[in-house]
Amino acid sequence: MLKEEIYAQGKLAKRAARILAGLSVTEKDQALLAMAEALIANKDSIIDENKKDLVEGEKNGLSKAMADRLMLNDQRVEAMAEGLRKLVALADPVGKTEVMFKRPNGLEVGKVRVPLGTVGMIYEARPNVTVDAAGICIKTGNAVILRGGSTAFHSNIILSNVIAEAAVKAGLPEGCIQLIQTTDREAVNILFTMNQYLDVLIPRGGAGLIQSVVNNSTVPVIETGTGVCHAYVDAEADLQMAVDIVNNGKSQRPSVCNALETVLVHQDVAERFYPMLEEVFKEKNVLIRACEESSKFLTKSEAATEEDYSTEYLDYIITGKVVRDIDEAMDHIAEYGTHHSDVIITKSYDQARKFLAGVDSAAVYVNASTRFTDGEMFGFGAEIGISTQKLHARGPMGLEELTTYKYVIYGSGQIRG
Repeated sequence: MLKEEIYAQGKLAKRAARILAGLSVTEKDQALLAMAEALIANKDSIIDENKKDLVEGEKNGLSKAMADRLMLNDQRVEAMAEGLRKLVALADPVGKTEVMFKRPNGLEVGKVRVPLGTVGMIYEARPNVTVDAAGICIKTGNAVILRGGSTAFHSNIILSNVIAEAAVKAGLPEGCIQLIQTTDREAVNILFTMNQYLDVLIPRGGAGLIQSVVNNSTVPVIETGTGVCHAYVDAEADLQMAVDIVNNGKSQRPSVCNALETVLVHQDVAERFYPMLEEVFKEKNVLIRACEESSKFLTKSEAATEEDYSTEYLDYIITGKVVRDIDEAMDHIAEYGTHHSDVIITKSYDQARKFLAGVDSAAVYVNASTRFTDGEMFGFGAEIGISTQKLHARGPMGLEELTTYKYVIYGSGQIRG
């Protein structure tokens, strides 16, 4: 039975997590390097398996943007390997004593960083997540159970097999990296209730996947990924800068969660800004779904619906809306955004400060692309996802976010009276 198989994986992962928690930095780093070498050594086989997924995706009408998200080539496999190597260079937070203090009764109390334990990862079409998630979990002493989407089924199997085998050969415990190798959706439902084996579930994908996990899991969840990201072009914006930032945020890689989905334009600059943006978007074949006021300044657009404003397109589509002022822009973001990444383009210090204080998102920018919301771009190394909630992590989840803490207490025979 599927449930018995997955519970067996959970039991193995829980045992592996106890062993991983006690390993040295050197032992974990050696395993990461071995995993990187194994990826390069098996590069041709990995690409061959990925082609099977691409063929299936084409048959099923996978969009161009999502196909790009799925595709692996020499460069991308090498980038995954390099991501593992970069983890080795990063400081390991496990075992770090954050504070140590002495009580009047002589007890010494310390707060120490420890792994979360066993991490369940549910994700969709990006096979690189298989390697990124496994790598960051190993670096932080966590065991991981991966459940990728059916679109990348063959890719995920070979990637997880290659790195898991390399990790075990390097001395890590059996079961430290596991993939649920079925497309049966019941597997996800089983993970939802594996509290005895999983310490946390992390969904990474579209809004439907994330809400399904959040609404149905009894295992604690860290909500990540959904990115209805906004750019607000202020009345005092440098319009060429605004065009560059919006173009980069939308078209540099539209299939990722930190890509822009909506541009809000102050009414005083809409007539000048929109033609500039449209000219650039023509080269990228970006479709603008515009409000009635925005459409007056565009030669070609579609009418935006209420649903469009809350849609994460992950494609060459963007919603455009004219707003009266910064307050209307912030109100729009509060109503339709997902607390991921939003940017104001302005030359006004006061407007910038107001936007930074008033927008409740994990990453809020002034005059820079939202595409920088990324663990590596922030200097954290590989990330396991971008949290859009406030507990226990927020924004790009690097190494420290894959740990928790415990108190260690040293005594000399004290008893409580």
